Amino acid sequence: MRARDKAAVSALRSTLAALDNAEAVLVDATATHGPAIEQSPTGAGATEAPRRELTEDETARIVRSEATERLEAAAQLTSPTHTDRATRLRTEAEVLLRLLQEQNATKPH
Repeated sequence: MRARDKAAVSALRSTLAALDNAEAVLVDATATHGPAIEQSPTGAGATEAPRRELTEDETARIVRSEATERLEAAAQLTSPTHTDRATRLRTEAEVLLRLLQEQNATKPH
């Protein structure tokens, strides 16, 4: 597998995790105390909390933020011993920024 592919996979996995976290809905602390166990809901999905849907703008903002974080971290790695890591972070940022550019190019204006 090429190094660029590994960087793309890494960037996409962590960005998908960030998007997944952004979809989480805060749970009310009082809601964590449910009824007695015999009155608890059962079955598939009974304990699932609803997720919120991100808009295209929110999604783009998160992806851009992930790319920015990588570029800032790469800029901090000035030691010659960290050159490989800095290069990988820049490559990951390029992958994410390219996805945003492609998305903007296909978006109807």
